[in-house]
Amino acid sequence: MTMLIYGLITGILFGFLLQKGRVLRYDKQLGALRLMDMTIVKFMFTTILVSMVGVYLLKDLGLVKLSIKPTILGGVILGGLIFGVGWGLLGYCPGTSAGALGEGRWDALWGILGMLTGAAIYAEVYPTMKQTVLTWGNYGKITLPQVLGINHWFIIPVFVFGGLVLFRWFEKKGL
Repeated sequence: MTMLIYGLITGILFGFLLQKGRVLRYDKQLGALRLMDMTIVKFMFTTILVSMVGVYLLKDLGLVKLSIKPTILGGVILGGLIFGVGWGLLGYCPGTSAGALGEGRWDALWGILGMLTGAAIYAEVYPTMKQTVLTWGNYGKITLPQVLGINHWFIIPVFVFGGLVLFRWFEKKGL
């Protein structure tokens, strides 16, 4: 029950940050898809960088155990294509469609219905996909530090520094 409360609190906080970051706005979504407004890219990359530091810090302190999912290229490519087409058609990604609905934008309801329909279809075709698409390019449970054979704290600062340089470049370009 405690984990559900933590999930609810972090979900509300994330939704609040999505709203305050203005990434729920359709013009921001469209700008990201057209590579003309990097607000969403900056928001999500910041989220990834902060999470990367936090998760590995908690792991090193022994407070969490990571559950690495297998890297399966077939599933990643097919899922990415479906995600991209859905985002391009609707103008919202899954998280922002829920946030947009919370702001009263009823058009986002179509995206949520599409996600639920997609989940139902996936559940039906999963047995077939398990034998086909989900076997293509299966590299198992790997991480970048494992592939490079170095400690994760050598990689994390590189990503953080790279992110800061990228953010600065976006700002110089007015993106």
